[in-house]
Parts: sequence; structure tokens; C-alpha cells
Amino acid sequence: MDAMSKSRCAWPGDNELYQRYHDLEWGMPLHDDQKLFEFLILEGAQAGLSWITILRKRENYRAAFDNFDATRIAAYNPSKIESLLLDAGIVRNRLKVQSAVINAQKFLEVQSEFGSFDKFIWQFVDGQPRQNVWRNMAEVPAHTAESDAMSKELKRRGFKFIGSTICYAHMQATGMVNDHTTNCFRHAELRSKKGS
Repeated sequence: MDAMSKSRCAWPGDNELYQRYHDLEWGMPLHDDQKLFEFLILEGAQAGLSWITILRKRENYRAAFDNFDATRIAAYNPSKIESLLLDAGIVRNRLKVQSAVINAQKFLEVQSEFGSFDKFIWQFVDGQPRQNVWRNMAEVPAHTAESDAMSKELKRRGFKFIGSTICYAHMQATGMVNDHTTNCFRHAELRSKKGS
């Protein structure tokens, strides 16, 4: 079955970039700290915008933010932040750019405490993806008790742009929850994937 004829979630529509992201990444259990950090920054950048806007800027973000190297980003100084705010390839919002630096610093603190960010973040679903059975996107929640708890703990630790809705989007993107609708070919494929 080719990509065009597959039954998938409704949200990618006929956009090829969205379809590729949906088919290859969204909902796939992710345990790589650098990738988890990338999604954390991108989800924060998305606040108030559409995800397709961020996907289109993703390669620009990778170039501008040292391929999401948290150690480098944590050391960004005010002049580096000012230069980022001149970069038309990213979302030029001062609070979002500053939050990326703060979140990199807090991310490193979590890594130091837990051994990995992966170990810390997956505890909110007990190390295993939540397998949901939504029939359509209208049933999918904007946040859950787990994302509420994640948001509360990240805020307590000093992270920024990390409300419960952003946390739930992060959980969906990184496979902590399988929110593909039951008619989507990825739903069954991801049911067999394990967490940590």
C-alpha cells in the first residue's frame, strides 16, 4: 500500500510535509535525549501557532539552535539571543527564544539528576506508551492528568512555555501516548511499540 492510499488520521490532510511527519515520527516512542529536547523547544515555539508553521521552520531551527545541543544553547549570551531575534527562519518571539535558553539549562539539570531526560520524562506514563482508542480527532483531549502533572513538575523546576497543552502535544509527538485514531494505519503499528 503506498503512502497516498493509506488511511491515516485526519489532521495531516493532503499536506506532504504533514503526512511524512505523521507517518514517520508522530507517536513513535522516543528515547533520545537530544530529540526529546528538540521537541520540547519546538512545542514551546508553537504556542499560539499551528504545528505546520513550526514543521516548515524545523530545519531553520536546527541550524539556528546548534542542532538542539542543550549544552551549547544553555550558554547562549544576550548577544546570541539578539542575533536569533533577527533570524527570519525561526519564530522571532523574545520570550520564546529566551525560554529555549532557560529550558536548555533546566534540561541539563534534569539530566544530571536523573541520568537522562528520557528517564525523567517517561515516568509520567510509567515508562510505557498510553494506548488510546480514539475513533476521531474530536475525542482526543487537549491535556490529561499526566500532562497536568508533567507541566506542574517542569514549571516547579523552572522550565518555561510548558503548560499542560504543550506537555500533552509533547507526549503525543514523542510516543508517550498513541493518539492515532483507530482507523489510521499507524495506530496498530504503534500498539506493538514499547516504552523504556
